[in-house]
Order: sequence, then C-alpha cells, then structure tokens
Amino acid sequence: MLRSLLVAGLAALAAAQDYSSDHNTTAITGTWSSGTQRVFPGPGFANPAQETFAYPNTTGVGYAFSDDGWYEIARFRYVANGSHPECIIGTILWAHGNYNLLDNGSLILTPIGDGYQQVQTPCNKDNTNFIQNYNDTELYSMWRIFTDVTFGPKLHLWQEDGTPVAPLFRLSDQPNMLPQQKLRNNQTTVVTSTSDGLVTVQTIVSRQPEKREKKALQKRHAGTESWKFWKW
Repeated sequence: MLRSLLVAGLAALAAAQDYSSDHNTTAITGTWSSGTQRVFPGPGFANPAQETFAYPNTTGVGYAFSDDGWYEIARFRYVANGSHPECIIGTILWAHGNYNLLDNGSLILTPIGDGYQQVQTPCNKDNTNFIQNYNDTELYSMWRIFTDVTFGPKLHLWQEDGTPVAPLFRLSDQPNMLPQQKLRNNQTTVVTSTSDGLVTVQTIVSRQPEKREKKALQKRHAGTESWKFWKW
C-alpha cells in the first residue's frame, strides 16, 4: 500500500523530468557497473542452479537491462560496525526479472522469484553464513543518463526515498545476463530491507542439503543448517 502511494505521489515530479538528449543521452539498455566496474551480472557472477557466486575482487553493484524489459542485478558489499570493527557484515546477491520505466519518471524492478543472496555475519553465533532468498521489488524514484567526457554514459539512480545510488558506468550497450527464465528451484519468501540496506535474517532458503552433506552438517552444527562457507 505504502509503495503504491509513493508511486502515485511521484507523479507530481513528472513535470520536472527532462528526457531531452541533455539528460538521457542513450537508452538504458546494456550493462552497467559502479566504482571500479568489476561487479556486473551474467554467467561470471552467479550460478543460481548451484546457489553459488564467483566473488569479485572489489565491492560494487551491476545492472543489465534488455530492450524487451528484462533486468538482472549483481550486488556485493560490506557494512562496517563502528563499535565492533571485527563484525563486518558481507552480502552478495543476484536477482532478475522485469523492469518498467513508469510515466512519472521512476524505474521499478520486479523479480520473478528465484533471486538469492549469501550473508556472512561473523559476530552472529547462530547464523554466521547462510543462503537466503532475495526477491525484493526495487523502486527507484528517478533515473538519469548523462554523458561523462571521460567515461561516456553514466546511469544515475535515486532510491524511492530520494537517496542517490552510486553512479553506474556503461560497460556495454548489450545486456550481460543469464537466460530469461526461472533458474533456481526455491520457495519464494518475503524479505524486508533494513535501514542500512541489508535484508533481515528471517527467511532461510528451503533447499535441503544433499544427502552426502546432511549428516556432517547435523553433527557439526547440531541441527542448524550451514551453507557453503566463504572467506573475505
């Protein structure tokens, strides 16, 4: 309901949206990446069928948009804890689905339900590392594409509360993405974004460990599921 009201309220911004060549110098289609431009979606980032990731050397976010309304997102980041520097939280996630450029100038990403993320919380004794469904619908209140004299097209996004996202540089005018279909067998669950941009630890993926792993996991963790441990 709140999201619907927000989308409706953004209609008032429509008059301020400028889609001239000065503000959208190219189509949104293609592959985009932030910062060092080393995090981007596609086969080199995630393997949804195996629920694994190929970890980038740096943090960042990448998007791919096709001309037929399909998107894919890759995100890898840390969140520091000022009080406990050793308690850095790391998340890496992948999702895909359909996107829409709304008349009021906003952008909405609607996943098809097979997205997932891996979270490492080294100071949480109960769940230090786990796989979790990620199927949040993401709304960006505005988007712009400018041309940087050095880097070329740059995609700017603003979250639904108006907070700007790190600028994205276009790696290619073609979308780098996995097949446009459901790629992971899971039960979709609702997850809630927290104020620091992470997702609450509430819904664990329902896939059971393979038989050869199950006994070892039960013995080692007294019935608590554990998943594919990874290091920084």
